[in-house]
Amino acid sequence: MYTQKGRLEQILDCRPLWQLALLISVIAILYLATTSQPYPVPSSPNDKINHLVAFTELTILARLGWPRLSGLWLIPPLLLFGFAIEMIQSQLPYREFSLADLAADAAGVAVGLLPWPGVKRGNASP
Repeated sequence: MYTQKGRLEQILDCRPLWQLALLISVIAILYLATTSQPYPVPSSPNDKINHLVAFTELTILARLGWPRLSGLWLIPPLLLFGFAIEMIQSQLPYREFSLADLAADAAGVAVGLLPWPGVKRGNASP
């Protein structure tokens, strides 16, 4: 019989779960960043807070999905995703490219790289 802590560790060690959650989050964020429709989910009235939260979440999911990978290896692909969103938005008539958004994305990645309970390097089994 698993203890509460044992079940939590089992969930935290389930890399495919976190990898799927990351993929779903990337798709959802890409949709929300490019749609002309009002957001169907609650969000902050300050767009920079939305960027900070989104990229913190992406970073934590990436760390859970690939726990043996140094957090430094996550920075380039996450920031590249943020840059790609801005480039796509620059081509949309109802959006625009924003360096401030990229800065908020980078801040979110930095927050996601902070030590978090359950997010440990080398935590998962091969």
